[in-house]
Amino acid sequence: MTHDLRICFVGDSYVAGLGDPRFLGWAGRLAARTIAAGRPLTGYNLGVRRQTSADVLARFRSECGPRLAPADDPRVVLSVGVNDATHEDGRPRVTPDESSANLGRLLDQAAAEGWSVLVVAPPPVADPGHQARTALLDREFARICRAAGVPYAPVHQPLAADPTWIHEVRTGDGAHPAEAGYDALADLIAPHWDAWLDSGR
Repeated sequence: MTHDLRICFVGDSYVAGLGDPRFLGWAGRLAARTIAAGRPLTGYNLGVRRQTSADVLARFRSECGPRLAPADDPRVVLSVGVNDATHEDGRPRVTPDESSANLGRLLDQAAAEGWSVLVVAPPPVADPGHQARTALLDREFARICRAAGVPYAPVHQPLAADPTWIHEVRTGDGAHPAEAGYDALADLIAPHWDAWLDSGR
């Protein structure tokens, strides 16, 4: 019998691959790479544009549950934070403390369901103020994942120094890259993804 590996990619527009002319984003690239290497999987892209960690928390169980419940090996890749740090009316859409609490709740819910989790850091954006707030979330999210024993892909800082990522974000909408940027992001996630898949549950 084929091993039933199912993975929900849950988060925001980066998960959905907004800006990628190939409509793959980093999630599609990683799934395609894994299947090409001979490891079958079923992937579900549950990225929604402009969603915060609070939005994702509200739909997490109801969307992942029906997709993962029958699987031998149910897994989730989470990536949130950039929209939390977006300023509206002079303040973040979600405060840093709330963002941290939401991530903790997401990890707790996944653990309760028996879903293995990989968390991907929120990527950098062009606006300096927004970028500084996102960088703070990256550090806090890494701390939460360490404490929970959950693998974390720390892509934020490498992308902030990557000229391809910065160029595509700045020449795009100020937040999302195009094809080469998503290539770079997927390459950074790939070692953590591979180790996570190889670790079993």
